[in-house]
Amino acid sequence: MPLLHFHIVKGSRTPDELKSLLDTAHGAMLEAFKVPPRDRYQIVSEHEPTHMIIEDTGLDIPRTNKVVLLQVVSRPRSKEQIENFYSLLAKELEKGCGLAPSDLMVSIVQNSDEHWSFGLGRAQFLTGDL
Repeated sequence: MPLLHFHIVKGSRTPDELKSLLDTAHGAMLEAFKVPPRDRYQIVSEHEPTHMIIEDTGLDIPRTNKVVLLQVVSRPRSKEQIENFYSLLAKELEKGCGLAPSDLMVSIVQNSDEHWSFGLGRAQFLTGDL
């Protein structure tokens, strides 16, 4: 059920590269958060290079036009799960997609069960459907 929203520079990836990025990120999320395989909710937003400024907060992390800002909306996860996700995601994206770990920034926003409706006007976590 985590919602993954990828922000990338417009034109920086082919359709195949984008599919690989999404598939690889989904695999890392499945492993780290132990959610069902069909819990796949991903959005890609492409931005003009001038509309996406991702600096390094003074950490001296180099960025390229391949940079990915990933926003994750999720139920609460343990610190261990989150750290594992960051590490696994960076490793798998580098191995499977050639994305340098320096070109990956992740922000996780946690919310509660009542903040999710998967359709039909119901809160499935609260009604026991999930």
